[in-house]
Amino acid sequence: MHVRLSLVTADPTKLDDVINFVSNEVLSIIQEKPGSLGMSLAVNELGVAVVETFWVSGDAMRESERQVSATRVEAARRGGGTVSVEHYAVSSVTEVEPPDRGAGVRLTRADIDPAKIDAAVAAYEDSAVPWLVETAGLCTARLYIDRRTGRSIAETLWTDRSALIASRSVAATVRVETVTATGAAIWAVEEYELAFIAGGFRPTRTVHAVAGSNRSG
Repeated sequence: MHVRLSLVTADPTKLDDVINFVSNEVLSIIQEKPGSLGMSLAVNELGVAVVETFWVSGDAMRESERQVSATRVEAARRGGGTVSVEHYAVSSVTEVEPPDRGAGVRLTRADIDPAKIDAAVAAYEDSAVPWLVETAGLCTARLYIDRRTGRSIAETLWTDRSALIASRSVAATVRVETVTATGAAIWAVEEYELAFIAGGFRPTRTVHAVAGSNRSG
């Protein structure tokens, strides 16, 4: 599975226009494309919107590029801002429960040595995922990697903003352990609220969190 991230930096007063455009018009276009597995939109109070579209393969994602590129330009125009695009392979997905509108979203951006990507994915699943799964409020943990450059995003989705905030201490511990285990260089942490999610992409594994568990660092 692959994912395309479109980062729209909008005028905060025009963010609702971007949300309406993406949810009412872009979604229907994406759903019609061969190989589409759905999409999501997350936003924050700064006017930043992250549109994620999921694809069954890298080829399907590339084939859709020409048709959907115009929607990114239009989203930026409506938001009075800019847009940039990133492409990743989805290397790991763990789901405790499906996220819903209003979920908290955290993106942790890091660079990994391309020669050590397989080891980094294994370390993430062996070390980071257990911590996250045992933290109250986790919905989904995903790892996106560009295997050519080593650029990566660890994304977690939480039941709501309160759970997102409560998880910050665990997230800090996970970042330290990730750097220790993989040598990754973390260069940004971002937080958003899920505006909508739609599609049929499925986790590589589904787990059940321990009731009431909340490990802290």
